[in-house]
Amino acid sequence: MKTSDFNFDLPAELLAEHPSEHRDEARLMVLDRKTQTIEHKLFKDVVDYFDEEDLFIFNNTKVFPARLYGNKEKTGAKIEVFLLRELDKETRVWDVLVDPARKIRIGNKLFFTEDESLVAEVIDNTTSRGRTLRFLFDGSYDEFRTKLKELGETPLPKYIKRAVEPEDAERYQTIYAKVEGAVAAPTAGLHFSKHLMKRLEIKGINFAEVTLHVGLGTFNPIEVEDLSKHKMESEEIIIDEKNALIINKAVESHRRVCAVGTTTMRALETSVSSNKKISAFNGWTNKFIYPPHDFGVANTMITNFHTPKSTLIMMIAAFAGRDFIMHAYEEAVKEKYKFYSYGDAMLIL
Repeated sequence: MKTSDFNFDLPAELLAEHPSEHRDEARLMVLDRKTQTIEHKLFKDVVDYFDEEDLFIFNNTKVFPARLYGNKEKTGAKIEVFLLRELDKETRVWDVLVDPARKIRIGNKLFFTEDESLVAEVIDNTTSRGRTLRFLFDGSYDEFRTKLKELGETPLPKYIKRAVEPEDAERYQTIYAKVEGAVAAPTAGLHFSKHLMKRLEIKGINFAEVTLHVGLGTFNPIEVEDLSKHKMESEEIIIDEKNALIINKAVESHRRVCAVGTTTMRALETSVSSNKKISAFNGWTNKFIYPPHDFGVANTMITNFHTPKSTLIMMIAAFAGRDFIMHAYEEAVKEKYKFYSYGDAMLIL
């Protein structure tokens, strides 16, 4: 399989700039792998495809307001700082991306507040845009994290050209988000409303949760034609014993097991053993799933519509078959489905 096998024409107007008015009223394309058929529904119709004791697995990661703006000492130039991960809690050292990067060198200081209560010093270069910062803040760790939240904004993907709006703080977050650590939302889960969750519950459908903290690597383009040479960035996964048991029981009972999103699927495929059992897991994954791949846990999945040549379209092509997915995407463009983070959804049976 080559990167170019996953290319298609995506008109710019199909990239969703705003979420649908109600979470569960986005459009839903339903793909049946057995019959190779496609149906067009609304997301709330997802209930109709599942029965009592079937299982939905959600990624409960929570997005933090990772995008900050500071000013460079002396010149006052405005610099965007995108927080990637905390490297050391004690010394407040973080991995970040900076923009524009050419102006930011080791030793530079960035000021985030008028009163200079939050300052960062550049202590290392990691990549062309990557830097390591040490934050200087006179207060406890909790106060420091509160200050980052106050100053940070919702990290909408760069393709969304508009300014961040107040509703983004709520809508770029799943309603079941619990464990803070993601810099991008697990977007398939954005379609679930409280009302829809209640309907699934009433029908007797079970829920399990895993945590995969989505990193910016999600958006990294593939620079090579040979897929086996692409390296994924590592992301942190946590699956506890209780949820592993719920998942294993559903698999053993031959229930419909639905992975909500590519991040959930990645977490499951990282922690599944050769005998198709999920074990409790706490660690990192750089697993890249592309065709052919033998999936060990989920037999259905929900996902959004992804951009051409992305690692995400490759994963769903591994799940549903490349030709079927490319045909479905052609249909999605023709029917004007909305793509990407705030876009419409697909259910693959």
